[in-house]
Amino acid sequence: MANGNKPAAQAASAPEYPLTGMAIAALVVGWVIPGAGHLIQRKWIRGILLLAAVFTLFFFGLAMQGKIYSFNTGDLLDVLGFFGDIGAGGLYMTARLMGWGQEAIFRATADYGTKFMIVAGLLNVVCAIDAYHIAIGKKK
Repeated sequence: MANGNKPAAQAASAPEYPLTGMAIAALVVGWVIPGAGHLIQRKWIRGILLLAAVFTLFFFGLAMQGKIYSFNTGDLLDVLGFFGDIGAGGLYMTARLMGWGQEAIFRATADYGTKFMIVAGLLNVVCAIDAYHIAIGKKK
């Protein structure tokens, strides 16, 4: 008998953290709208702080004339920049639809702005995964 009263075969087949509808919703909604994965689970303070952090990074990056990467298979750094940017979910999609971050760069601060937006995307991915872990019960 492994794991208390359960036989070893049952303990191996039962998932420790079951996948639920809330877990999927928290992951997807949390990616599309920063912080929303936490908000739908009533983690109000965490959700609002994450929403504010991701939005602030992203919009400061835009204000500094940062570049929004689009998918291409050319330069490796462009590909990595694209994956960082797309992590921002709905913010990235909105920026692409509105044509933000596409104009020629005229300021020295634009490189910092580009990095701000990439970090916003990466932070949003971490937040969405955190919301998923809360939903499956792996984290409080």
